[in-house]
Amino acid sequence: MSILAQCVKVFVKHLPVGDEDQAQNPQKACKLMGRIVKSFVALLRDTAGSLLPIAAVGMIVTAMIVGASIDLSRAYKVKNQLQAACDAAVLAGRRTVTTNGYDTASQAAATTYFGANFLDADQDTHGTTFTSSTPDSGSTVDGSASTVMNTAVVRLFGFSTIPLTATCASSMGVGNADVMMVLDTTGSMDETLGSTTRIAALRTAMKNFYTTLQSSTSGTNARIRYGFVPYSTTVNVGQLLYNLNPSYLVDTRTYQSRQFVTSTGSASSASSWTKYNSTAYSTLASCNTALAKSGLTNDSDYSNYGSSSTSNGVTTQAQRKYTYACQAFTSNRNTYYYISYSYTSRNVTSYYLYAPISYDTSKYKAFSTVTTPTGTNGAAVSSTWGGCIEERSTVPATNITYSSATGISPAAALDLDIDGAPTSDDKSKWAPMWPEVTYLRTDSSGRIQYANGYYGYSVISLGYTFCPAKAQLLSEMSQTAFNAYADSLVAEGGTYLDIGMIWGGRLASPTGMFSANVTAAPQNGGEVSRHLIFMTDGEMDTNYMIQQAWGVEYWDRRVTANGYTNDDDYHTSRFRAACDAIKAKGIRIWVIAFTSTLSDDLQYCSSDDSSYSATDASGLNTAFQEIAKQVGELRIVQ
Repeated sequence: MSILAQCVKVFVKHLPVGDEDQAQNPQKACKLMGRIVKSFVALLRDTAGSLLPIAAVGMIVTAMIVGASIDLSRAYKVKNQLQAACDAAVLAGRRTVTTNGYDTASQAAATTYFGANFLDADQDTHGTTFTSSTPDSGSTVDGSASTVMNTAVVRLFGFSTIPLTATCASSMGVGNADVMMVLDTTGSMDETLGSTTRIAALRTAMKNFYTTLQSSTSGTNARIRYGFVPYSTTVNVGQLLYNLNPSYLVDTRTYQSRQFVTSTGSASSASSWTKYNSTAYSTLASCNTALAKSGLTNDSDYSNYGSSSTSNGVTTQAQRKYTYACQAFTSNRNTYYYISYSYTSRNVTSYYLYAPISYDTSKYKAFSTVTTPTGTNGAAVSSTWGGCIEERSTVPATNITYSSATGISPAAALDLDIDGAPTSDDKSKWAPMWPEVTYLRTDSSGRIQYANGYYGYSVISLGYTFCPAKAQLLSEMSQTAFNAYADSLVAEGGTYLDIGMIWGGRLASPTGMFSANVTAAPQNGGEVSRHLIFMTDGEMDTNYMIQQAWGVEYWDRRVTANGYTNDDDYHTSRFRAACDAIKAKGIRIWVIAFTSTLSDDLQYCSSDDSSYSATDASGLNTAFQEIAKQVGELRIVQ
């Protein structure tokens, strides 16, 4: 029996796990045991005796061999299950790691997962234990498991149990990844959410996302790059376009604006001479001398006379030009000379013409300060471009689609061309958003009207213009730089999901205008996974009265036929088409609906198993963490 015991111990110690090529090891062990038994039989041959005792011993040895084969095969299967449960547990524990590290909650998750995957009752084991720990604050999770299996046959020979152990580890094995964050920074993001605001919760979740990936790449040569497209009613990509090629921006553009117009009427005939004062002079010479000393001089031009009057938006101002001279007046047959005057008059009308007006944008697009005569009474107004854009030409189609075979349909919707660079045609180019020259048209009662007219308001005075933080191309970033960008985000404007997704796609596309940045090879030579995280706190919410990426919709009518009907639907169709075009490039789209419903449109946009709904700051942070872990490719360490 000592030989059998040694065989069992050796086999258990070297029991292979998880290798399909070793599936016959129990049988091999039995062959080994057979050779040992042959040696034992040889010893028996050295002792004289009858055949019957020898046969009895042989039967006992045979029973031991068969029993060991059965129990060792069971032990092999139980150890495989123990290893699988250990692996699953550390995976589960690592998946729950947050910025708090491998805390009590993560350890509990690992233990629970182990218990769910290894049940003593199913394995005929007892005394099972599992422990987990981390050597590096949660980047790697180590585990160890042990159990004792009850034998079924060899217990007859004094072996009632077989001890089994397994070790395991899980880490965030990060490869190269590009992460383009398309972030809702609309006005609703400034709303209070518990003890914070939505925009503050976003900043925190972003920073924690970075920390998670940074900790997982520590000590590796993996390249992680981040890009950003904050969006509201438009996007701030002007500097990126100008740096790429200034000709991608138009040199002239028609904006809904105003022009100060003045019109001068014809001059009247000179009036009759009128005495300037009552002083009479007996001679013309003495009068002329007095006139010279009076300081009265003839007007070289007209000047305003009296108050102006306004009717239907047109202001009328009377003007006069005076002439002074000594004139003779006869009284009681006596002639005297008086300082006298006469004048000619005219009317000057002035008004603001609110209409589409073309402006030179060649200096404005270069971020130079320019002046335009759009101030009060045509006064010069200085302005410098903030970088937000108006989209290139499109069509007011009710249904815009994308297919990998035909691309965007209709093809005239150039605003949805993710990859195409502009040509010499201005329709293919972008324009600066220019709020300082943009005015809305109304009637005398302040009601909007489409026709050109004499009344209106500037979009700036109405607060109808919004420009988010600057977009950023993909780049490696330090925690300090990343945090600074997150803190630069401000909340203002309406929710135009399509403009955010379109430009997220443009900046992330490996075949578009920014492909030199996107396809820059990492030094480690590895493959790069591409991700686009799209976060919004609301559904499409357009406004045809504000200045946005397609102008001022009620008057420009670039998206809708009449300026307002089904505006949301038209933009939603663009949003869906942009999502399809981006996913076709192998970019994984992650969608987070923050404090809003995960709508059908948002779910349609996301890649498979890539959408989340978050009702509060904690939920938003969890969503970002879950994405970080999947971007980080959680895996078992062998």
